[in-house]
Amino acid sequence: MPKTRVLVVEDSLTVRRRLVEILAGDPDIELVGEAEDGKQAIELCLKHRPDMITMDIMLPVMSGLAATEYIMAHRPTPILVVSASINRGELFKIYDALAAGAVDVLEKPLGNEVDGDWERHFLATVKLVARIRVITHPRARLAALRGRAMQGGPSTAEPSSKPGCAVVAIGASTGGPGAIVEVLRALPASFQTPVLFVLHLNEPFGRAFAEWLETQIGRRVIYPEDGAPLASARGCVVLAPAGRHLVVRGGRLRLTLDPERYSCRPSVDVLFESVAAEFGATAAACLLTGMGKDGALGLLKIRQAGGLTIAQDEATSVIYGMPREAALLGAAAQILPLARIGPELAALHEDEPETRS
Repeated sequence: MPKTRVLVVEDSLTVRRRLVEILAGDPDIELVGEAEDGKQAIELCLKHRPDMITMDIMLPVMSGLAATEYIMAHRPTPILVVSASINRGELFKIYDALAAGAVDVLEKPLGNEVDGDWERHFLATVKLVARIRVITHPRARLAALRGRAMQGGPSTAEPSSKPGCAVVAIGASTGGPGAIVEVLRALPASFQTPVLFVLHLNEPFGRAFAEWLETQIGRRVIYPEDGAPLASARGCVVLAPAGRHLVVRGGRLRLTLDPERYSCRPSVDVLFESVAAEFGATAAACLLTGMGKDGALGLLKIRQAGGLTIAQDEATSVIYGMPREAALLGAAAQILPLARIGPELAALHEDEPETRS
């Protein structure tokens, strides 16, 4: 079996040596190069064509974000961001890198980990990321898809005849930051239906995500308080906080510590199931790009309750995992390219029912 070929990009010599040492100790991995800035990263990527790249974000000469954008446009390669960044500005750059096509983000070792834990997690993540089939830079690709959608490009869809909806629920995982921006930017200012969103993004990297998303879409994005009326979220995107399930019960937003689903908390399934029970046919839900199965069964429950259900198609998904599971279950009434999901939701705002208080 061929070895996984890895390029390490890190400006700290101490950290770089540690990453290289960990990788060199695995017989299934071949180190093809080391770069200390973004310019070198691009040059070595084009020269050696690695299976994956570990990328720091804060780099001299050219940032990790700029290198990620270039690589995803010219030589798409799975990228794992390895960062210690925790301040707001640096976190924003990490979200930009994820939106530009980086697959995942991993915190640098702090030095207080249990012996071997971080190393095992790092190696497992490297091998997992290397297996992902990445697409060309999403911003360029989505522009082309937008043009195809205007011409009535191919999709698997049932015409929507719903008279509006009381709530929109959306779930995503790997590739989710870029996908959710594309969907929400398509909603007009007059779209006031609350949007509830679950994204698999671990702490500490989830801390400023609501702020970043708000800057991208021009719509208020909030972390809810437990027990807040859903009606108070009209016109807003409600983001599930890390480590808590987001559900709707009795017209109120609830945050719970119920068991994980598919090792996830928050879980898309948990949100979707509550929306199906609470709103039935007046709900709409979308399952976007992501690894695993979370959200597929919940989407099926919403469809069975009469709600509108959409799954992202394979061609535009960074990872066609969660949407694929939904398609296999028959949970998605419509399977659409990403550029067509936002407009489909936007069409629901013309006759919105009153949101329960």
